[in-house]
Amino acid sequence: MNNLHLATQIAPALRMIFAPDGKAYVSYSNENNTTASLYTCENRWTEDFTTFCGKNTADKETVQIDGIGCFTIEKEKKDKPLSGKIAVVTGSAQGFGAHIAEFLCSQGARVALADMNYGGVCERAEFLSKTYDIPTLPIMANVSDEASVRDMIQKVVLSFGGLDIFINNAGIVRAGSLEEMTKENFELVTSVDYTAYFLCVKYAAEPMKIQRACAQNYMADIIEINSKSGLEGSNKNFAYAGAKFGGIGLTQSFALELAPFGIKVNAICPGNFLDGPLWSDPDRGLFVQYLKAGKVPGAKTVADVRAAYEAKVPLGRGCRAEDVNRAIAYIIEQKYETGQALPVTGGQTMLN
Repeated sequence: MNNLHLATQIAPALRMIFAPDGKAYVSYSNENNTTASLYTCENRWTEDFTTFCGKNTADKETVQIDGIGCFTIEKEKKDKPLSGKIAVVTGSAQGFGAHIAEFLCSQGARVALADMNYGGVCERAEFLSKTYDIPTLPIMANVSDEASVRDMIQKVVLSFGGLDIFINNAGIVRAGSLEEMTKENFELVTSVDYTAYFLCVKYAAEPMKIQRACAQNYMADIIEINSKSGLEGSNKNFAYAGAKFGGIGLTQSFALELAPFGIKVNAICPGNFLDGPLWSDPDRGLFVQYLKAGKVPGAKTVADVRAAYEAKVPLGRGCRAEDVNRAIAYIIEQKYETGQALPVTGGQTMLN
């Protein structure tokens, strides 16, 4: 077990021992270390590390562990709904993800923005940090690659000290009929919209479990941004719908497994975000894809496709970022729901 891996286990423990309500951050440095051994059995966190933190009530503490590194623990002084929380949002360079990251920052959370578009998340993270006067962390991550996901979580924990909210938002769409869909595109959609969810939960749950072991009332949240296509089939868009149906199965199964650790796992199923790049991108957006695939009979232009999709919604419009953000706020605030798929569709899709 290398030092960085040990540090990712120690930081969440120190954070919760220092501030059992979780309103603290830990930053790690591995400079000037000497070689030493450290006992790190998970069920002994409190016993092993209380000696380093004691009953400290100051706002800041520095802990040096020989052979591992230096941990600086700082209490959160601000008082917003999510002050003291640490969050990750995947696919946050644009679209829903960018809006979700901004919402979490506005509520006081420290947010790691992860995306394959590193330039995009760097720009976005800098904007959010300046706008809301809060540290942010841009990360280049490929959520379909296990090593990349593991490194993403490690960077978050070593920078902020733990993880409280994981938003699994990254996703792609490749629409087409059975005749048009290639195996390559089908597997690409599955790898990002289904398999990546498993990988992210696998590694995001690790620091959350440690935090729970140190504070028995602590709770964390994993939220999948699913889709109304996870609740009903989607004509000539079966790769995406199949992955999203599978995502709800994963959500329910993860919820059962992680409930004993105080980790709630829920999904949000938005309606069509018609103003976002997934739909409106002029080259690869769904309006263009659906027009070419003939999903809307009689449609001759992108405007025809949009009008057809707006007409399907009882409340007469597409889903907006603020609609999803309200759902996220509800899921985090409530403490008695897990394994749920929450529709945010304007009435277009209703649960039976």
